[in-house]
Amino acid sequence: MNAKDFNNDRIASPPQAQDVVEIVDELLAKAVAAGASDVHFEPTGTDLKVKYRLDGVLNPVESLPAVVADNIVARLKVLGGLLTYRNDIPQEGRLELTGAAAEKVADVRLAIFPTIYGQRAVVRLFYRNEELMDLGRLGLPSQIELQLKAIAAQNQGVLLVTGPAGSGKSTTLAAMLRYIAATLPGKSIVTLEDPVEIRIEGVTQTPITPHGQMTFPTALRSLLRQDPQVLMIGEIRDAETARIAVEAGLTGHLLMSTMHSGTPAGALLRLLEMGIEPYQVTSSISAVVSQRLVRRLCDRCKRATGERFEAVGCPACLGTGFRGRVLIVEMVRLDTELRKALLAKADLDQLQALLQRRGHATLLTNGRELVETGITTQDELRKVCGTNEGDLCL
Repeated sequence: MNAKDFNNDRIASPPQAQDVVEIVDELLAKAVAAGASDVHFEPTGTDLKVKYRLDGVLNPVESLPAVVADNIVARLKVLGGLLTYRNDIPQEGRLELTGAAAEKVADVRLAIFPTIYGQRAVVRLFYRNEELMDLGRLGLPSQIELQLKAIAAQNQGVLLVTGPAGSGKSTTLAAMLRYIAATLPGKSIVTLEDPVEIRIEGVTQTPITPHGQMTFPTALRSLLRQDPQVLMIGEIRDAETARIAVEAGLTGHLLMSTMHSGTPAGALLRLLEMGIEPYQVTSSISAVVSQRLVRRLCDRCKRATGERFEAVGCPACLGTGFRGRVLIVEMVRLDTELRKALLAKADLDQLQALLQRRGHATLLTNGRELVETGITTQDELRKVCGTNEGDLCL
């Protein structure tokens, strides 16, 4: 029995356990085949919506009767080793896939959350994509790639990668670490991550458990006594972590981390708002990279409209018109002029104006190049940049 048969029958009789097993297995296998990053199981009261996140966008794929919703979630809980009898608390676990799907996927995570209509489940899929571990194959502009390689050779300083969730920050840092391990053998490289998403040979990786005793600040303080040369912190989330990270960058460590910030200038000001002294920011930060992911037009069905292309949709891209994603990125390296502005406590508008006067290449600059070469569309760039920034693309 497949998902559509299950839906069409409307479950005239109570569902059999084997039917539920087959449905869950089929939905997960199809998600992997489609390259989905997440599978959402959303109860609505009248049915159970199943959606795949393809290239960053949620797409409905199935609608199952509400009567099977609890059974589907219960099966996911069994696969994830969670408590099937607790329906009133959030739970998190890991799944093990079998068959062809297991060969493509490195890790599968499950999150359960109670709602007024029942339990909502989200399965996250992490793929074995070796090419994204290569710094030279991320699609970075050549100038930025060269600058990142130069920073990788430094003995101290802080590199920040900023952007919203799902913008590829962890992938960029993983590629940086792999590049360092390959080109500078003998360096001690250690990471603190919540959780460890990409395993890197030659790098000591440590998971930070949510709500555990080993927090980022606690682990980072101890780690600095372990004689590391290169450090990667999954994310700077609070003032204490920021302070220790900046101090590490000032005392003979190359430290890399991520922050949730819209622009490089915004990231620098956020450090100041966390209580980091301006002279510490200007002395420790080597560069700030801001990045986003835009959907790539499907090569099989994209259609030319004048000098640009538009999405059409075909079986190869599941009717979305897009297949895969590509990076847009900007990078700011601290120089004398920018350091002086930070020491003078310039605000965001002043920092942005300074960068604009220097002809700084922004995310939009990089994005427009992709639009002009037929890799993505104007609408996609507008959506990723946000309404206000997107208007500037016109």
